Amino acid sequence: MQQAQDFRDESEAIHALLSPLADADYAKPTLFKGWTIDEVLRHLHVWNIAADLALSDAEAFRAFLGQMAAGIRGGRLPDFEKQHLEGLSGTKLRDAWIAQVREMTPRFANADPKMRVLWVGPDMSVISSITARLMESWAHAQAVYDALGVDRVDADRIGNIVRLGVNTFGWTFKNRKEEPPGPMPRLKLAAPSGAIWEYGEGEDLIEGSASEFCQVVTQCRNIGDTSLKVSGPVATRWMAIAQCFAGPPQDPPPVGARHKA
Repeated sequence: MQQAQDFRDESEAIHALLSPLADADYAKPTLFKGWTIDEVLRHLHVWNIAADLALSDAEAFRAFLGQMAAGIRGGRLPDFEKQHLEGLSGTKLRDAWIAQVREMTPRFANADPKMRVLWVGPDMSVISSITARLMESWAHAQAVYDALGVDRVDADRIGNIVRLGVNTFGWTFKNRKEEPPGPMPRLKLAAPSGAIWEYGEGEDLIEGSASEFCQVVTQCRNIGDTSLKVSGPVATRWMAIAQCFAGPPQDPPPVGARHKA
């Protein structure tokens, strides 16, 4: 299953970004809700562990969900995640996170991609589960790249995130109790390799960088902070509310709120 290797490769790229950092650097805040680099990495580590449990031990995953529900009642998710990891931080957190990634990748790669696994909301297929881990790792790491002032160099594995964006077009509207105002716009996106990825058959058009499209559908960036060309009312509305991740409707960050330091 290529998505499992893509998840590992993206995680290894993030690991390379983090490798030069000293323990004190992980306390640096990011522009994602003010989370520190430690909090971003704990979040990825906890939910990687959870996805691995969902694959291999459904009862243990259910127990984890119970602990989480009790832990976040009246509190912040990062506080629960810190407690769950017994305060793990800095370089020790980085090492534990990448070790978990390397251990879980073969389990997902060798699993039946169509097998259903539990999750926080509806259950999903194994291939959807590991693709979601890739998407979340890529999206949350953007805040770390930004905080460190590093220009990200993407690879064509972000095609998985583009497809998530495409597949959640209708859901983005229904999640807000809206009907899609028309067929999905056409996409004409330049991949990191220079290839052109095209989707959709609507009259509206979204054209530009695949990386920037991924930033919009994961809500790392406001559409106004990208150079994407958006033509037509359906495309304009979609890009204003796009959300390729599960959960209740969330609004993208305001224009100018997320950027490289």
